[in-house]
Amino acid sequence: MRSKNNYWSGYILFVTQNKVCRSIFLSYKFSLVLVLSFTCNVVLRATRAEAETIFTADNAALTIKEVTPTDNKNSITDATLNPASISNEKPREGDVSFQVQERPIKVKKIKVVGNTLFKPEITKLTKEYQNKSLTLTELYKLRSAISKLYTDKGYVNSGAYLPPQKIEDGIVKIQVLEGQIETIEITGNKHLSDRYITSRLALSTPIKTEQILERLQLLRLDPLIENVAAELSAGVAPGMSRLDIKVDEADAFNISTSLDNYKSPSVGSNSRNLGLSYNNLLQSGDEINVNYSNTKGGDAFDIGYAIPVNAKNSQISFTYGINSNNVVEDPFTPLDIETKSNFYELSWRQPVINQLTQELALGLSFSRQHSETSVLDYPFPLSIGADEAGKTNISAIKFFQEYTKRTDKSVLALRSQFSLGVDLFDATINNNAPDSRFFAWRGQSQWVRQLNEDFLVLLRADLQLANDLVPLEQFRIGGVNSVRGYRRDISLSDSGLFTSAELRIPVWRIAQLDGVLQLSPFIDFGLPWSGGDAIVNVDSLVAIGMGLNFKAGEGFNARLDYGIPLTNVQVNGDSLQEAGVTFSTGYSF
Repeated sequence: MRSKNNYWSGYILFVTQNKVCRSIFLSYKFSLVLVLSFTCNVVLRATRAEAETIFTADNAALTIKEVTPTDNKNSITDATLNPASISNEKPREGDVSFQVQERPIKVKKIKVVGNTLFKPEITKLTKEYQNKSLTLTELYKLRSAISKLYTDKGYVNSGAYLPPQKIEDGIVKIQVLEGQIETIEITGNKHLSDRYITSRLALSTPIKTEQILERLQLLRLDPLIENVAAELSAGVAPGMSRLDIKVDEADAFNISTSLDNYKSPSVGSNSRNLGLSYNNLLQSGDEINVNYSNTKGGDAFDIGYAIPVNAKNSQISFTYGINSNNVVEDPFTPLDIETKSNFYELSWRQPVINQLTQELALGLSFSRQHSETSVLDYPFPLSIGADEAGKTNISAIKFFQEYTKRTDKSVLALRSQFSLGVDLFDATINNNAPDSRFFAWRGQSQWVRQLNEDFLVLLRADLQLANDLVPLEQFRIGGVNSVRGYRRDISLSDSGLFTSAELRIPVWRIAQLDGVLQLSPFIDFGLPWSGGDAIVNVDSLVAIGMGLNFKAGEGFNARLDYGIPLTNVQVNGDSLQEAGVTFSTGYSF
């Protein structure tokens, strides 16, 4: 069973400019993964439709008709012009088309129609042209100024033009054509549906190049997609565009294996781990993952399933896990102490802000945990809050908030969670001892900054405020994800604080393996308070140390840490954890 107190693990991959960071929050662990190669090959190309118009004067009215020029007679009634209907090109004096005698037109009012944007700016522009005698060139100048408002802001296929019209009462009409996507064509998606991709683009009207690019980059962050390229071109109708998207799907099936000594020495610290995941099982963006770990004294298995429920990446997930552990550490081995546990959690997560540089998500979950202990095959209460049969049942409703801020050089991730224990589903209720009725708040943060290529600074913090908790919900200090240099879970308390600072300095690159070796000096600090049920009771834990982190290619990673405890704690045991050494090696494919 994954530790309920280690919501946060810091496995960091960071890449430089033009590459995007991906953050993933896992069940029971909050993992920040700052990822991967991204060069969104987006080519935005807009072709503006053009129309040919002719202006003719008839008594007090001027008629504008869309025709093909036929001659070059030097009169206002036959002047041939070539204005681009969505172009910002101005008439050039050298053009034969404009070598005409322009008769001023009395304009009382300029009426601009079809625009939903820039209304104050357009009103200000048109005021300068009203109640004046204007030439045709001046009207084109106004039209171009309106078009420029759009193109300067990235609306590449939007603009203004003079439609065919009969000018009466001095009112000139300028039509604005705000560009839209006429059709979206998607190629390369073998398993993902077209609807899954188009619904996540959610392009507004009029279309904007920056918006298209950002939506494509957000689409690239989707774990189901390896890469995406797009081309924007002219559509059939004026102001309409065609968007062609080429998608490279990520591998649907993934396997990860690892060896480490991160588990509690009481059940065997050396652990063998296997993880399987399959994406897009139902072709709806869903994911199923299975994990198994084995130690000398125990086995753990969990399975999770997550499915998106709307195009805004709202997700419902369910996780179930079971554990069976025997204490294999002397002098307790003869007692045949056995612990069995299981848990399940149903969770809903909804991003409320989802941008390339930041994300804010809210979530709600319900969890239930069950554990039971026995000694010499007889049920026996070994932990605080357990009933006479050694059983503990905890039901809790949790409200969490997650925020991620990304730049090209750094990532900040924050997580807050309020947990309310409830008397549901046969939850443990005691008169005095801790039980399923509790309230706790936990806040976590992580900040990573790239100083140079593969040269990182990493800061972490974890804080819990609560009282009267059973061990399943207590704050744990000690071990690789907390204060290194001490054995795992050396301190359990209702409330606690953990902080850590670490550098990752590249010292050796192996081009043949696409690998880098990093030196990682660190300092960790932990402070427990408000009661405790631990191996030893301590006021604080402090450690400094050095680590080696090696990555090769996209799949292999290995880490070795040596922590030097600065707080004197006497604990019996002969595992590597008591010596301050932790290691892990893993490969995913």
